[in-house]
Amino acid sequence: MFARWCTASLREKLRRPYVHILFGARQTGKSTLLKSLLPSDALEINLADPKERARHLADAGEFEKSCRALGARRRPRFVFVDEAQAVPSIFDAVQFLYDEDKTRWRFVLCGSSARKLRRTGVNLLPGRSLLHHLYPLTLAEHPADKRPGEAIQNSPLPFTWGKEGSKNLFPEEDLVTRLAYGELPGIVSAQKKDRADLLKSYAVVHLEEEIRREAFVKDWGGFVRFLKLAAAESGGLLNYAHISQESGISQPTVKAHYQLLEDMFIGFYVFAYSTSPRKNLLSTPKFIFFDLGVRHAAAGLSPSSDIVMANPGACFEQWVGIELWKRLQYLGEGDLFHQRTRDGAEIDFVVRHKKHLIPIEVKWTERPALQDGRHLLRFIEENPETAPQGYLVCRCPRPLRLHEKITALPWFCL
Repeated sequence: MFARWCTASLREKLRRPYVHILFGARQTGKSTLLKSLLPSDALEINLADPKERARHLADAGEFEKSCRALGARRRPRFVFVDEAQAVPSIFDAVQFLYDEDKTRWRFVLCGSSARKLRRTGVNLLPGRSLLHHLYPLTLAEHPADKRPGEAIQNSPLPFTWGKEGSKNLFPEEDLVTRLAYGELPGIVSAQKKDRADLLKSYAVVHLEEEIRREAFVKDWGGFVRFLKLAAAESGGLLNYAHISQESGISQPTVKAHYQLLEDMFIGFYVFAYSTSPRKNLLSTPKFIFFDLGVRHAAAGLSPSSDIVMANPGACFEQWVGIELWKRLQYLGEGDLFHQRTRDGAEIDFVVRHKKHLIPIEVKWTERPALQDGRHLLRFIEENPETAPQGYLVCRCPRPLRLHEKITALPWFCL
C-alpha cells in the first residue's frame, strides 16, 4: 500500500457521524484507499459490477434490505458503495436510513462522476454529508528522482506531509517519464513497458465507454472527434469555434461536452485573471486534462518520451498547472488563473492563495535568465501589495535568485 497525502485526514474524518462521499476520476485510487481505511467487516456494494448494478436498478429496495440485515451493535457498521452514481436512488435510501438512525450505519459513497447525480437532481445529502476528493498523485506522493532539502523552503505553494510522514512513497521518477505517462497510481506502479497500453485502454474503456453509459450523447461519433480534439488542445486557450468546426458539432454542444468532462473529473478550467488595470487582457479560459498520460492517449497518441520531446514546453506547462491545481484542491482554498494580453504577453499561472497572488512562468530551459521572467516583473509591479514574489519553474539544477522578486525554481522544488 503506497502512501497517499490525504490518508490521515480522511481516516480522521471517517470517524465523524456523517455520510461520507468521495469523488474522483477513475483509477485515482479511491476504492483502494477506502478499503485500506474501512474495517474488514464493512458491507461493500460495488456498482461497477454489471450484475450488482442491475440488481439494484431493478429493485430500489435492495440497498435498504441489505443494510437492515446487518446486526445492530454499539459501533456503527460501515457500508461502502463504490461507483454510487450508477444508481442515484442509493442516495435517497442513504438519506432515509441516516435520518432514521444516525448511529447504526456509517455510509461511505464513492463516485467517478457527478453528471448523472446533477441531471437526476440528487442533492448529495446537504447537512448530512462530508464531501471528499481524490486526485492523481502529487509530487509529494510521487517524488522526483532528485529532490534537495531546500525544496520546501522555496516552493510557491508548499505541500508537505503531516504527522504520518512520507513512508512508502510511489517510485521516484524523472521529469520526462512523468510528462509521458502521467500520475495515475496504477500507471505509475506498472512496468514502464505496459504503461502506454494501459493508458490507451483507459482512453477507450473509460473516456468513451463510461461516458457513453453516464451521459446521453446523441451524436457519438461527434463526441469521439470532440474528445480527441479537446485532448490535443489541452492547456491552450479554449476555442469553441475551432473545435466545433473540426468536430462537426455545434458550439453549444461543444460547451456541453466540456462541462461533461469537468463533471467526470477528466479536466478543469483555468480562468483568466481579470482584476489587473490593463484593458487589453484576454478573458478566454484554458481547459486542462487532469492527467498528461490520459491526455496523450485521448488525443490518439501513444504515450512515450518521444511524444513529450516533440513539444516539451507545452507538456511541462500542463504538468505544472495540474500539480498546482491538485494542491489547491487538497488544501481547500485558493484559485488557479492564467493571464494573457492581446499582444501575446503571458503569465502561465497565477495562484491566489491566502490573500496573496503568486505569478508563475514555466520554461523548459536549464539556464533561466531574468529576461524569461519579464512578464512576472510587470505583474508584480501592477500588483505590489498582493504579489510580492514571482517564480520561474524550469529545469535548472537548484533554486536561483534572478531578481529580488523573481526566483527560478527547479521543477522538483515545486
